[in-house]
Amino acid sequence: MRACLLLGLCLSVTRGYDWVQGPSDSPAPCPGLYCGRTDRGPGQNITEDGLRYSACGPCDRGWRVSSPGKSSVCQRCEDPIKLYDKLYLGFIVLFTLLAHWVSIDFTSNNPRKFTKEILIVHASALVEVATAAVVTLVISEPLGEFSLTSCSVSRFSDWYTLLYNPSPNYEEKLYCTHEAVYPLYSIVFVFYALSLLLMIIFRPFLSSKFLPGRGRNAIYAALYFFPTFAIIHGVLGGIIYYSYPYVIIITSLMSCAAHYAFKLDQSIKSLLVTSLTDVRNLVILAGHWALHAYGIVAVTELKDISLHLSLIGLVPLPALFYILTARFTHPDRITFQYNDM
Repeated sequence: MRACLLLGLCLSVTRGYDWVQGPSDSPAPCPGLYCGRTDRGPGQNITEDGLRYSACGPCDRGWRVSSPGKSSVCQRCEDPIKLYDKLYLGFIVLFTLLAHWVSIDFTSNNPRKFTKEILIVHASALVEVATAAVVTLVISEPLGEFSLTSCSVSRFSDWYTLLYNPSPNYEEKLYCTHEAVYPLYSIVFVFYALSLLLMIIFRPFLSSKFLPGRGRNAIYAALYFFPTFAIIHGVLGGIIYYSYPYVIIITSLMSCAAHYAFKLDQSIKSLLVTSLTDVRNLVILAGHWALHAYGIVAVTELKDISLHLSLIGLVPLPALFYILTARFTHPDRITFQYNDM
């Protein structure tokens, strides 16, 4: 008897989720964060059911629910792309270019020097990546323009709408998966595909002419890292989006330290002279500094221009710190003391 009374009390105070299933004549709210209704508009766009708003479901590509919980009407993504988003896409392009250059450098027989043949293949990779980036930008919305319109990223879950398909009242699941961060998710796959296509078209000819037998190894490396990059972006795109400024800064610091650590002569004079007189070392050092500055701009977003631009002046400090302290960490200076047992 007591169990029946308790069950009745629970049923009396528990309400199911009320929502309008199917099309509606009003923008009735939908369950979940990313389920929306398409506004068919007045007149001829209304289908035979005579209702203006579609059933709850995924928004079309380039559309999203702008205010989950307040409005469930899908709206076109027409926000101007933010500086942080531009730098994120720039990070994707730069990372791809650096992957090409590193693979070319390490697969050549003379990685310590910049020969004319190696520079030509490096230039080919630069042209391929730059062309792919420009073409990707032109074919994206707005079509034919060097600009992008986007849906602003408001939360981490925007990258993983697949995990937020609701089951109202524990009934049939609504599948509302769509690109809520348009075009930041799909545009990267387009860029990777175009980069791979352009590499396959141009690189084999140049590699066989200028780096016969060796240049193809860089192509093989790219055939591995492009699918790897695509999988990583598909699974960890949101994590990369929020962490890429710090990834750039940490990676530039580690690679700069590794670059100097491979020098046989760790004296201050040798490190300074080779950094300024050797063309290859100078280019690598300038690249590290440029990446570090890029990461600082991405972290700060230049919200306070006078302050944040001044931080770029600190970019050479890690390299100077290594050069000035390398002698104190030389293995010859490390001694071990053994206590008598």
